[in-house]
Amino acid sequence: MSQSIRSHPKWPRLVDLVRELAFIDGGSDDAFTLASGRQSRWFFDTKPVMMHPEASHIIGEMLNIRMDELQADFVGGLELGAVPLTAIAVTMSARDSPRRGFMVRKEAKGRGGRKTNNPPGIEGSSLEGGGKIVIVEDVTTTGGSAIKAVQRIHDDTNCQVIAVISIVDREEGASEAFAAAGIMFESLMTRSDVADL
Repeated sequence: MSQSIRSHPKWPRLVDLVRELAFIDGGSDDAFTLASGRQSRWFFDTKPVMMHPEASHIIGEMLNIRMDELQADFVGGLELGAVPLTAIAVTMSARDSPRRGFMVRKEAKGRGGRKTNNPPGIEGSSLEGGGKIVIVEDVTTTGGSAIKAVQRIHDDTNCQVIAVISIVDREEGASEAFAAAGIMFESLMTRSDVADL
């Protein structure tokens, strides 16, 4: 995690909001079955966080701090979790920001962007001219979903993914998977920041 984010004056408040709105401790290691199929004691549903006015503003501020530092041209990611997160990031950027948003569908609908010339399944702003991309994700467990989005971008566009940023890293292998794939990864917070162990 970037020091600029952890030292942000609103970071503790965001951790509190995630704990209050998104986090459940099931009390046993197999309490929840995650989207990845794994069993876990901890569950995060960050949709209420992204739909909360105060939390979404803090997330937007923090994402834009990092994207400005990284000089990202685009922000986006795999549906569904990345869609509201991308909208938050774009909405909270400076009005004159050149940064634009996009989304990657899990399954392409057989058509690309008729106006944007994006390949099938990549929608939103045109990536045709290339640029530096930050992939966003709401909760990261193994990193598999974001790595798929990165692969699609690298295979189908002239863009370069420079980082993946998540709201919450569940600390269940994503950092290692991204490192093995040569992708910079960070999160606004980790499970350890939120969970009272």
